[in-house]
Amino acid sequence: MANVSKVSVALTGEQLSAMKAAVDRGEYATTSEIVREALRDWQLKRQLQQDEVDHLRRLWDAGVASGSAGKVDFAEVRAAVRAKLKGSKPS
Repeated sequence: MANVSKVSVALTGEQLSAMKAAVDRGEYATTSEIVREALRDWQLKRQLQQDEVDHLRRLWDAGVASGSAGKVDFAEVRAAVRAKLKGSKPS
């Protein structure tokens, strides 16, 4: 294992029991292994979230760059939606 540093974390009794049970069942060699896996999952989740934010920003920028959609008649939009909803209600 590469450069390893020890840190202290506070866990609930339930969390610690679950970790020790996983080690006892042979799913993991140590509780540290569980924590390292959890951190890798956390890092991946954060990266995926950042990738999604970056994607949304690119879409936003593309939308802005595409120019104005023109004026919107909100009264017309509301009327169209109401008509559609009225027609979709079960009898």
